[in-house]
Amino acid sequence: MITGIQGTRLRRAAAVAVTTGAMLATGALTVAPAQAASAPSIAAKGGYVMNNATGKSLYTKAADTRRSTGSTTKIMTALVVLKQSNLNMDSKVTVQKAYSDYIVDNNYASNAKLIVGDKVTVRQLLYGLMLPSGCDAAYALADKFGSGSTRSARVKSFIGKMNTTAKNLGLKNTHFDSFDGIGKGANYSTPRDLTKLAGAAMKNSTFRTVVKTKKYTAKTTTKTGGTRTMAPWENTNPLLGSYSGAIGVKTGSGPEAKYCLVFAATRSGKTVIGTVLASTGLTARKTDATKLLNYGFTK
Repeated sequence: MITGIQGTRLRRAAAVAVTTGAMLATGALTVAPAQAASAPSIAAKGGYVMNNATGKSLYTKAADTRRSTGSTTKIMTALVVLKQSNLNMDSKVTVQKAYSDYIVDNNYASNAKLIVGDKVTVRQLLYGLMLPSGCDAAYALADKFGSGSTRSARVKSFIGKMNTTAKNLGLKNTHFDSFDGIGKGANYSTPRDLTKLAGAAMKNSTFRTVVKTKKYTAKTTTKTGGTRTMAPWENTNPLLGSYSGAIGVKTGSGPEAKYCLVFAATRSGKTVIGTVLASTGLTARKTDATKLLNYGFTK
């Protein structure tokens, strides 16, 4: 038989144990709420994600640091073309030898394999620009839609339009010195600016149609008036067909730019759009974008 102080202590301990058990059983003890999804770690040096409808920032990593953009530059090339007044998408452009020479002179830059002398439509050039990332198609569009009596003047004029458009969009950390991303030291943007640029471009229905297309076959007109069926142009965007809801927009790469991707996806009526710049490789670029999209959809 237990008596005195020892018995009192044991009875109190038992009471506490019973009370604690009851509280646990009824959930009376508070439990810390589950933590929200933490921001992902990406290999890219810069990243940015936003809600396309509201413009709300969902993720930032060196989002305002200027970097080389590679062929993501071609988003602006396409937007300048699509903003032309009275644009005729079916007007034809004759492929010049200068476009082909430009590809060779730039270490066989990415191209749409346009044939000198063929006539291609503006619509076809936009697909050649955005799917296989054709620098020859970019040159043709700059030559077509710039102003001036010489090709050099027209290209300079077109690049001027690119910079004016950037200024009008409020892209304060963006400048272009090329029509395709093969810059001369002054072709740069930031993850935030490129994402805003893509958001503006995605308001154009033709742009949206082009950048979500996985494969496109152009039928051009030859010098003799015949029809040439080009080899299919395949979209370089690795998310199309592999990420549910992916709708665009553009890859980029280069010795300075490393591996870049401007991306967008729509799920349940919500569109998330973003950019990664200077990722470490093709696989890392895709992984980075996938992580950021997944995170964006949780926000």
